Formats: sequence, structure tokens, C-alpha cells
Amino acid sequence: MHDPIALAIPVFFAAIGVEYTLARAKGREVYRLSDAITDLSCGVTSQLAYVFVGAALVSVYERVYVGHRWVTWQTPVVPWLIAFVGVDFLYYWWHRLSHEVNVLWAAHVVHHQSEDYNLAVALRQAVMTHFTVLPFYLPLALLGVPTLTYALMVSISTLYQFWIHTELVPVVRGPLGQVLNLPSHHRVHHARDAKYLDKNYGAVLIVWDRVFGTFVEEDEPPNYGLTKPLASFSPVWAQVHYWVELGSRMARLRGWKDKLLLPLRSPAWRGEGESLVASSPAKYDVVVSSRTRAYVAIQYSALLVASFLVLFEKLEMRRPVLAVASLTIVAGVISLGALLENKTWARSVEALRVMGTLAVFGFLLR
Repeated sequence: MHDPIALAIPVFFAAIGVEYTLARAKGREVYRLSDAITDLSCGVTSQLAYVFVGAALVSVYERVYVGHRWVTWQTPVVPWLIAFVGVDFLYYWWHRLSHEVNVLWAAHVVHHQSEDYNLAVALRQAVMTHFTVLPFYLPLALLGVPTLTYALMVSISTLYQFWIHTELVPVVRGPLGQVLNLPSHHRVHHARDAKYLDKNYGAVLIVWDRVFGTFVEEDEPPNYGLTKPLASFSPVWAQVHYWVELGSRMARLRGWKDKLLLPLRSPAWRGEGESLVASSPAKYDVVVSSRTRAYVAIQYSALLVASFLVLFEKLEMRRPVLAVASLTIVAGVISLGALLENKTWARSVEALRVMGTLAVFGFLLR
């Protein structure tokens, strides 16, 4: 069976095109090429990583379900109901703790790095969250939710969350906004404003935030991104920067207790001599020539097509071919990201990347 997320990729890009067109018609600029490409690059990297680890992660759930479930349901209706409520409830707690515990935030932070807010941001995903979220879902296996039901419900939850990453849908009042997670609720979640920080963790439902006291209504336009901005368009640095920061902070802390407990503390915690870094009001950007932007756009379009083909055909591809194709795509997103930052080495690396891609393509066609 093909991954529902991979099947939805053309729909994602069609929706992004519609959002871009509507925003321009309204006189609004909600997309910046460099930031949007970094969003997509993080998503591509995350999905390609899942190609190689996904089966192992699902097998962990399957083993718990087969060997340790507490009940076997005689009707599929009950497991689906448990899966719907359970995935949403457990996602809330994974999401909340991913903002409250450093080691979980180090994985999840990738999704919050963009200083824009649009549908492309929904695709900005982290590699490590594949690993951090699984333990939170294992109670569903104990409750007798079959593996396929669990996997499909997680996909449905993920697909729902795509559309709430937009500024074009205004605040919705009434019963709908009391129950469902809507764009205005999620805009709050992506804000770096003090009054909005660490709020609205819901996936499909917003009721858990209301029950557990983490809900805030949007009352003024948010400012998006991290309190300490990433200031980079590198998809690799985006994935590892907070891990590096944690390591650096652990090295600077004096007491062994603080060093050992830092991964479990809140991201807002500071030890002796440490201080919080104020965010810059200006969005990070780098001026590049129109020729470079056009080149990156053309090359990146080809990379996206290649990524879709790999994700769609992954079950039919031999493992070595899949690995080479994936590494070639990742090399492309790194190289094109460097061009968007005007790195001194970017043009040389991009030339090598193109030659290497042509060589790989020629080898695969033999």
C-alpha cells in the first residue's frame, strides 16, 4: 500500500499554488522563495529518512500490538473510535511535551523555524520526530488498535493539519471553533509573541487545549518563528542546530546535575550565567540575483518531481538504488539552499552536484 502522505503530495502543491494566487490577488505577500524552499527541503529530507526507518518504526508498534495488547475487538468500529480519540489525545501530549522538554524540542523545533506562515510551512518537518512520537502512540497498541488502523489514523491527522497553516482563513467564531483546530488557533501556536508562546497544541481537535488550559484565542496578528531565529536556509542546519546548541550549553554549564538534567528541562530554562536571547523583529533574508533565483526555482522543481517519484515508487525500488537516489536528492536541497544564502562555495558544489546527478541518472538508465 502506498503511503497516503506521498499520494497527497500533488494535492499539497496544488493547494500551495492556489494559496499563492489568492494571496497575490488580495495584495498580500505570504511566500518568500528562500523560506518556502527551506520548508520543502526539510519536508523532503524528513520523508526520505522515513523511507528507510518507517518499516522498523511500524514494526515496533506491530510487535506491541501482536504480543502485548490487552483486548481484541470483534468489530472494527471500536478500534477506529479509539484510534481517532487516542491519536488526537496522545498527539496533544507529545506536542505539548515537545515544547516543554529540551530533547523533544530539539526534534520538533524544525517545524517552528519559518518566519512566514503558509501551507508550505506545514511541510517543514523534522527527521527526529519520527522517533520521538512513536512511544506516545504505543498505548493504542495495548488498547487493541490494529497497526493499519493506527497508521491510517495518524496519516489522517497529519493530512488535516496541512490546511490550518494559512493566514488567508480568518478567525472563525461559534461551535466549529470550539471543537476543531482551525487556522487562527494554529497561527497562535506558531507565534513567537510572549502571550502566544506554547499554546494551542491540538491536531484535529482543539478541545484538549481548552480542557488542559493551553488554549489562547488569536486577537492580533502573530509574529512567526523562534524566539532565537534560525537565520539560515540550510535544511541540514535546520535539522541539527538545536542539538548543537544543547551540546554547547551542556559544555558551558558548571554543575554536573545541570549538565545531566538539561535535556529534560524546559527550553526556557537557563542556568547560572546564561541568559535568554531576544528575537530580532526583522525576518532573515539574503539578497540574491534574479538569475540565481530563477536557476534555483527550475532546479528545485526537478528535485521535487524526483522526490515524488522516489516516495511513490519506494516499494518497487531496490534498496541500493533507493539509497543513491535519496542521497542525490538530499545533495540537491543542500546545494540549492547554499545558493540562496550566497555561500562562497555554493556554485562549485552545485556544479559538482549537477554532474554527479547526471552520472547517477545515466547509471540508473543503463
